[in-house]
Amino acid sequence: MGYGFRALAVTAALIGVTAAAHADWKPAERVETYRVSGRTGIELYRSIGENGPVVGVGRAVAYTDFKLLWSRDYRPQPDGSCKLVTARPNLTITYRLPKAPDNLPEATRRAWQAFLAGITAHEKVHGDIIVDMVRQIEAVSVGLSAPADPGCQKVRAALQAKLGPLSQAQRQKSRDFDREEMRDGGNVHQLILALVNGG
Repeated sequence: MGYGFRALAVTAALIGVTAAAHADWKPAERVETYRVSGRTGIELYRSIGENGPVVGVGRAVAYTDFKLLWSRDYRPQPDGSCKLVTARPNLTITYRLPKAPDNLPEATRRAWQAFLAGITAHEKVHGDIIVDMVRQIEAVSVGLSAPADPGCQKVRAALQAKLGPLSQAQRQKSRDFDREEMRDGGNVHQLILALVNGG
């Protein structure tokens, strides 16, 4: 389709992380909207194509982004090594979604509500992928150490080396999810057809 869902995210699947390891933090979530206009489903969808967020080389229906900051405590150890004892994330996930006029005809309103609920659910999966990535970063961070590292530079470099693969894995997971959702007959494809044909 001409307009699809995209997500800028850095994530990987959660593996081997216990609930206790990440129970003390939760992401903040924000919703931003952009205006679309029209009285029918096809008019609303065309307006999405004209006004949706620019992602890559085109426009998207919706977009999930995030801001991630870390509070890390590196501690030199008596044996000359350095250990990362805590790594606490501050994660904000932002969902950018279309907003239609309030005074839509009844049939269009129903079609739009179903469409918006579907794309919101789609974007929430991208949010879950981001959270999983952050939890995995947390898991590989806490307890990481490097010998002969009194200035805690080696352990920082060791952590950075782990982040690239996690980022790449997330991007692939997001791409795979979008590809499945946006294929002919996929969930997003069905949502678009229902909006265009039902409103």
